[in-house]
Amino acid sequence: MPSIKQVQITFDCAEPERVARFWCEVLGYVVPPPPEGFATWDEFDRTLPPERQGAAYACVDPSGVGPRLFFQRVPEGKVVKNRVHLDVRVGTGLVGEERLAALEAECARLIPLGAVRLQLLRADGVNESCLVMQDVEGNEFCLD
Repeated sequence: MPSIKQVQITFDCAEPERVARFWCEVLGYVVPPPPEGFATWDEFDRTLPPERQGAAYACVDPSGVGPRLFFQRVPEGKVVKNRVHLDVRVGTGLVGEERLAALEAECARLIPLGAVRLQLLRADGVNESCLVMQDVEGNEFCLD
């Protein structure tokens, strides 16, 4: 049996396009082109039944290296902490004050996009510092 080489990360959310566009900004991802025969995603969306319009959105790594992110509308809101979250690796290889500065700079960039800063977890001798945040719908992620 062949091994799996790619994964897609799926987010349940209330507003798929809004959350997708947030993550495009965070990660430098892009919205893939619309299906063949459609000039825009809006044009494609209008061909769907009303209950499916705006129900899903995706974004991809333009380099093709990172996983595809898929956002699907669900009726229920977020109630508890995520069991899985993204670590946005902005401090790789950095330690101490240099790492904290990189985390704070990225945090400052993301807050105007709608992110919320939750908690700075300082280095503890085992793990380096990271910054816990939430996206535009309250999904936790870490600046790591």
